[in-house]
Amino acid sequence: MIYEPREDSFLLEKYVKKFAQGKVLDMGTGSGIQAKAALTKTKEVTAADSNPEAVAHVKHIGIKAVQSDLFSNIKGKFDTIIFNPPYLPETEGEDKESQEITTGGKQGYELIERFLKEAKAHLNPKGIILIVYSSLTGNIVKVAKKQGFKVEVLEEQRMFFERIIISKLFFSFFS
Repeated sequence: MIYEPREDSFLLEKYVKKFAQGKVLDMGTGSGIQAKAALTKTKEVTAADSNPEAVAHVKHIGIKAVQSDLFSNIKGKFDTIIFNPPYLPETEGEDKESQEITTGGKQGYELIERFLKEAKAHLNPKGIILIVYSSLTGNIVKVAKKQGFKVEVLEEQRMFFERIIISKLFFSFFS
């Protein structure tokens, strides 16, 4: 199953079109919407996903793609890293397939925390991370600061029972 674009994807896409620059990595590419948006700003875009079906789909539409569990198969550094992660907390009775594309761990933030730890080694010193998450995810700002990032909230949008948040992260020593 490939994660199809939803409200959070379209909100993130708006900021990818605004901020993507240089060498770009679209982590957790899913349908490839963010990689396509980044290609409107730069020509050096790599898409990555742990799902082989998503990787095949993105390659089929002409985007360089690699299968990777976060950064396990990623080489080099990037100026922009985009991440539209599964970010919801685990819920009782959710089917496995749905859980794989929506759940970021028991509390919702565990995958994002792992991503931020690994991203530090792949982000150029003045690079940025564009990320989407939910108000249900937990304190992502605290998690990001713990990893040495400053967080600039770009937009919050109320959706049903949560707020969708788009943030730009960058190393705190370059603020």
